[in-house]
Amino acid sequence: MANTIRLEGEIRNEFGKGVARRMRVAREIPATIYAGGAQPVFVKLPMKETTLALRRTNALFTIAYGDDSKLAVVKDVQRNPVKRIVEHIDFYEVKAGEKIEVSVPVFVEGTPKGAAVAFVDIQELKVRADVANLPERIVLSVEGLTEGTKIFAKDVTLPEGAELVIDDPEESVVTVEVPEDATLSTAPAAPEANGEPAAAAEPAAAAADTEEK
Repeated sequence: MANTIRLEGEIRNEFGKGVARRMRVAREIPATIYAGGAQPVFVKLPMKETTLALRRTNALFTIAYGDDSKLAVVKDVQRNPVKRIVEHIDFYEVKAGEKIEVSVPVFVEGTPKGAAVAFVDIQELKVRADVANLPERIVLSVEGLTEGTKIFAKDVTLPEGAELVIDDPEESVVTVEVPEDATLSTAPAAPEANGEPAAAAEPAAAAADTEEK
């Protein structure tokens, strides 16, 4: 089993907004661990350690409470819309060797050729993998790719044992193209005659015409 993040919690038997407020003052976060059709377990977790642990995407947790513990992954996180502090967490219990579906964020690395830029068409990909080997991110290289190049879902390399959950393997995940504003900024200047701008010839011709008259 891969390393898990261990959180030391306590069973909670009180509920409601007032209780949750007191827990936040005490630097604790209310959490619920769901286990299929079984009765969920209600716990409270240390705020600092838990908030730091949530920075890892698709992390595997060992949540200890009393003499028991459960292996779980994050199902949902509720944050205060203003202060952004974590107000509640839903976990889902998993078993060693079990495969589950998770959403994995997509990132790119490298620089395409010329003025081309890489655009991520799908921000997250759904992946089915063993709970011991859940990918935190998918990084796709765009180094040296030319305008018009696409990276399709079928081209994405995943960790061993993981598989992509997608209806169309031909769907574009990343597109490399030159932005419209970049094309305009590199447009060629108006042609010049004898080293002088063509527009300068008009006033000169007009002056000559005046002298003749």
